[in-house]
Amino acid sequence: MPEVVSFATPYDVALVPFDAPPMVPGAVRVRTWYSGVSAGTELTAYRGSNPYLTRTWDAGRRLFVEGAPSFAYPVQGWGYSEVGEVVEVAEDVTHPAVGDVVHGIWGHRSETVLPAERVAERVWTGQDPLSGTFARVGSIALNALLAADVRLGDRVAVFGQGVIGLLATRLAVLGGAEVVAVDSIDTRLDAARALGAAHLVRADAPGGAGAVVRAWSGGPGVDSAIELSGNDSALHEAVRSVIVDGTVAASGFYQGGAAHLRLGEEFHHNRVRIVASQISGTPVALGPRWDQPRLVRTFMDQVRRGAVDARSLVTDVVNAADVAMVFERLDRGDPEILQAVLRFPAAPDDR
Repeated sequence: MPEVVSFATPYDVALVPFDAPPMVPGAVRVRTWYSGVSAGTELTAYRGSNPYLTRTWDAGRRLFVEGAPSFAYPVQGWGYSEVGEVVEVAEDVTHPAVGDVVHGIWGHRSETVLPAERVAERVWTGQDPLSGTFARVGSIALNALLAADVRLGDRVAVFGQGVIGLLATRLAVLGGAEVVAVDSIDTRLDAARALGAAHLVRADAPGGAGAVVRAWSGGPGVDSAIELSGNDSALHEAVRSVIVDGTVAASGFYQGGAAHLRLGEEFHHNRVRIVASQISGTPVALGPRWDQPRLVRTFMDQVRRGAVDARSLVTDVVNAADVAMVFERLDRGDPEILQAVLRFPAAPDDR
């Protein structure tokens, strides 16, 4: 019987059975090999801090309002970084074909039925399957660069060197920017240097990381900053790091209030622009030229060409049945874990 990752209540996650979805016209059945864990978004389900679990999302007004939660426990199938094999196609489908390996978004489940058009451009046959799990997180990183308007020759600070922060660092370097990477974990700073960061700054530096970044820039500040830790203290330091009229792309998933973000200080006096970057949309200024499919294609082309070594960021590949252990480690901030990937039984033995 197929299985899916289920958050029964906060801090209670396990792999549970579910009924196999039926085949329908225009669809393909995909059996999952690997599914990457998003340490930011999915921890909000594990901890119960996601606003969808406590308030109502009014899609028409685009507001969170009081009322019944939009999502309720048990929460099943979260996850957006999957790779698997097409094992069945509907009679009216010619592409992809049985045996093709595809990447996409279908959650931490052992199999799924998807419209063929959703994965037709995401065939990953012949490529490293673990690297295929980075399509979504890589798109988030690239979207953050677009929001920060990173250009050739810019000096850019990337706050937070988790998986998405490291990918943002690498993409900025590929785009010709000089990157200063900020984090509190030395191994992540080392990884940032390996990916091309020109300078490393400890997040807990005396006087604040923003001041250190500013000094590194020669005084005026960096051209832009990207904040990817989801920590309001880091967002404040990012504001402190940029030039007058500089841009800060707030790309983390900030939970609760922002007690450490002081808008009466550098933000006000340096006329800093804080722009939100979230994967549901690309920057409006870019018009129709950029959308989610282009983000995916662009990032995965860099992986395919070897310009982005996504595989090097995988620290843990664990059986999906051990999902509770993965989230316990992420919740306590285990510095040894960077990108964890769940391995499902269909994954080939030689991978």
